[in-house]
Amino acid sequence: MHEQPDISVIVPAKNEETNLPTLIAGIQSAFDATGSVIEIVIVDDGSDDGTLSRLRELQGDMPNLRVLHHPQSGGQSAAVHSGVRAARAPICCTLDGDGQNPPSELPGLVAPLLDGDAPASLALVAGQRVKRQDTLSKKLASRAANGIRSFILKDKTRDTGCGLKAFRRDAFLELPYFDHMHRYLPALFSMNGHDVAHVDVAHQARHSGRSNYSNFQRALVGAVDLLGVAWLIRRRKKARATEINEAG
Repeated sequence: MHEQPDISVIVPAKNEETNLPTLIAGIQSAFDATGSVIEIVIVDDGSDDGTLSRLRELQGDMPNLRVLHHPQSGGQSAAVHSGVRAARAPICCTLDGDGQNPPSELPGLVAPLLDGDAPASLALVAGQRVKRQDTLSKKLASRAANGIRSFILKDKTRDTGCGLKAFRRDAFLELPYFDHMHRYLPALFSMNGHDVAHVDVAHQARHSGRSNYSNFQRALVGAVDLLGVAWLIRRRKKARATEINEAG
């Protein structure tokens, strides 16, 4: 792909061999009518099924499809971070590889960042799922986790677990990296002085495969992560320098 992309679409994926072809086609279709030049960056996070082979096949028909590979699974945040670092566009957007995030929502997430009248401080547009197509236990666990996180971090976000997000690449790369950081992006962007917008997005049932995380796993790591993010926010750099020159 020689044309400079306007938007990089990053998809972390682990063992999603059956979901990715439809998802990739949906991403391309979502942007076909917008006039934006996109690249699609799939990050294979240590899959042990046929995901990598299937992606190599798809690359033959899609010059704007790029494939990154983690030999060992590093988790969703590691995959997103690898994808953003490799991205060639100034605007990045993300969605999960399991097909539950409709690609048709992507242009609406990106639009505020491309709006010439948008404030320069806007750096993240975060999707918030409505009518979630998950099991009751998953919905209840997510509601509890989001409530605790919102109370502690005051991030004004009801659903940080949604994979649908759009952001400025440079602002993302300024954030401190840590495992599971993808669940705290609104708080982290705000911590760095950026504005965050929210957009309601649809949600779909998983068509095939299974989740790579259980409710217990999420709760266990979430408690530690939440304390760490709260500490980062309290210890963030508060002083910002302004340059003084002779004329001013």
